[in-house]
Amino acid sequence: MHIFGGAKGKAAAPQAGAAGGNAGGGSIPYVAEGDFKQAVLLADTPVLVQFTSERSQACKAIAPEVEAFAAEMEGKLKVVKVDIDRAPGLARQLRLQQIPTFMLFAEQRLADAQVGALGKKQLHAMVEPFLPRSAGALKARELAQLIKQGAVTAIDIRDAGAYGRAHLPGAKSLPFDEIETRLAELYMLPGQPALYDRGGEKAKDLAAQMTEQGTPVAYLEGGILAWESEGLPVERP
Repeated sequence: MHIFGGAKGKAAAPQAGAAGGNAGGGSIPYVAEGDFKQAVLLADTPVLVQFTSERSQACKAIAPEVEAFAAEMEGKLKVVKVDIDRAPGLARQLRLQQIPTFMLFAEQRLADAQVGALGKKQLHAMVEPFLPRSAGALKARELAQLIKQGAVTAIDIRDAGAYGRAHLPGAKSLPFDEIETRLAELYMLPGQPALYDRGGEKAKDLAAQMTEQGTPVAYLEGGILAWESEGLPVERP
């Protein structure tokens, strides 16, 4: 369930006992009511806020999932908690009706809000549209649509054996070790080249290197594993 509303203007004054740090245990820091504007609304990166309470069994139950999610998002997204029992003014201002509630703030506005005991997978889905993306990065479904339109040709940089077992529809095999000597082939493709490998990291690094050298290419985030996890078709012999 989604809720709407935002925290604008000056944050309310801190209540007695409201403090930052990890008051509730775990590695995720707590934000005091008086620090909310500076720590969340004016942050340079997206911030996911979990509104919680030490009295809530639901919050305790999902704590390991939220901790794991925060660790995976380190460097991409800030995750913090607000104890509503120590921030009643903020809870009223944001019209909180249930905990846990998760609110995502990006570019000094409320970007999304969801109520309930969200797991790690659901949290990833919530924040993904608002995370910074590398130049040339394409999601699996984005790439699938571009391939369907004929705007992009997928370039499989895995070895020929892996390509032969399974590859993206219409993909051209151009193994990583050969691509430097076969760059001319990229200019002869019917669509813009988009590199992919098994998990995405090698294609990402190669795309960045080629772009720096004057040959801009896109790449598939997560590689063919991400493609298959979305249930998209592959070609097999």
